[in-house]
Amino acid sequence: MKTPVLPVIMAGGSGTRLWPLSRAGYPKQFLVLSGNRSLFQQAVARLQGLADDTLAVQRPLIVGNEEHRFLVLDQLRETGVEPAAVVLEPTGRNTAPALTLAALQALDGGGDPVLVVTPADQTVTRPDAFTAAMRRAVAVAAGGGIAILGIVPDRPETGYGYIRTAAADDGEAASVERFVEKPDLATAERYLAEGRYYWNAGMFVLRASVWLAALERFRPDIAAACRAAWAPRSTDAAFVRPGKAEFSAVPSESVDYAVMERCPGSGIAIRMVELDAGWNDLGAWEAVWQVADKDAQGNASTGDVIVNDSRNTLVHATSRLVGAVGLDNVVIVETPDAVLVADRERSQEVKKIVQQLGAEQRGEHALHRKVHRPWGWYDSIDQGPRHQVKRIMVKPGASLSLQMHHHRAEHWIVVSGTAEVTNGDKVTLLGENQSTYIPLGQTHRLANPGKVPLEIIEVQSGSYLGEDDIVRFEDTYGRS
Repeated sequence: MKTPVLPVIMAGGSGTRLWPLSRAGYPKQFLVLSGNRSLFQQAVARLQGLADDTLAVQRPLIVGNEEHRFLVLDQLRETGVEPAAVVLEPTGRNTAPALTLAALQALDGGGDPVLVVTPADQTVTRPDAFTAAMRRAVAVAAGGGIAILGIVPDRPETGYGYIRTAAADDGEAASVERFVEKPDLATAERYLAEGRYYWNAGMFVLRASVWLAALERFRPDIAAACRAAWAPRSTDAAFVRPGKAEFSAVPSESVDYAVMERCPGSGIAIRMVELDAGWNDLGAWEAVWQVADKDAQGNASTGDVIVNDSRNTLVHATSRLVGAVGLDNVVIVETPDAVLVADRERSQEVKKIVQQLGAEQRGEHALHRKVHRPWGWYDSIDQGPRHQVKRIMVKPGASLSLQMHHHRAEHWIVVSGTAEVTNGDKVTLLGENQSTYIPLGQTHRLANPGKVPLEIIEVQSGSYLGEDDIVRFEDTYGRS
């Protein structure tokens, strides 16, 4: 009989250290940073590839942020993968509560599958090696143990936690002796010289019941609070929502601190499987430079970039030409509304910029100029004291909410596709190059009845143009 395996993908991170490309509204796991698929899509594909004659790999279970639910579904649809469920966290409480929700969902089906738990924001350049290592980890977990993945270090990295192991005694996995916090450089160099120290990849393989039993033992407060949030859960299509108020009361803690670091010496079998598969967690721009293709001078570039007389520099352009001259160990990231310039080796500190933007309540910390919505996206291409111009795309068959504004009027010009416009009590169809006017205070809706994307230009005018000047009367996406 095949061992049931449930891929669990943790997709709730915000990726602040990859700002300005990664932002809370569209974080790094949904970005395409290598190849032609997002990091999230790569994670889904890697885990689906575990199936063989002994493993029955189920549809993936996604744990993510409520605000990203339609990004998850859109990106899964692009890969042709149907999720087992998408468990939505109303607020971030770190990875231990997230894994607990996944375990409770897994046990709801009556079985006790092996959970293969991975973050959604990592890269692997050798998928065959990843698959082989993960299958070894599943074998450990199928017997009731806990398996973690350890990365063979190739440099004295100070940005990762480490795992110290005993010598492998069965040819497959080594017993974990202890976990070590992020070291200083001298300590990291000693770890590299000694051997038996591995980077903690943040990937865990264990049965759902094993996780819950370990959590009950070490952090019964988290276990009880998660069960309290799980009890009033609601289900809507693929989405599973725990109780909002109850989940907000769950203590915030990581899987490592809550359980894994307490296992060595406790009687709970925890073993490490070595992973040498070109792994990187892309936690900062330094890591992006590490995995990128480079020229003879060590420069990596993406987009419309000209680099001259520079070394070991990363330039990422998204909307315009970027030129770089005479630079060494520098990161430049250009987006339509923000530019980052940083010492490459200090790229972990980018999160301080994001913290300052948040403290100043500036929108750039959370949203791009181009904002994705369940129905499509809008791009604010120009703005002045009493006007704003947006380019809007509506997916085939999708519609915006039935809404009105107290402070602005709107002009719509169809660029391509067909628009169904509700304007007061009238519903009309507009084609390419046709336009309409929505007076201030008028109830209105924009929909795409066609089979191709609808694009329009919207010109807003009025005394206040903020996104919070929207009164929704009906909404397909539950925002009214």
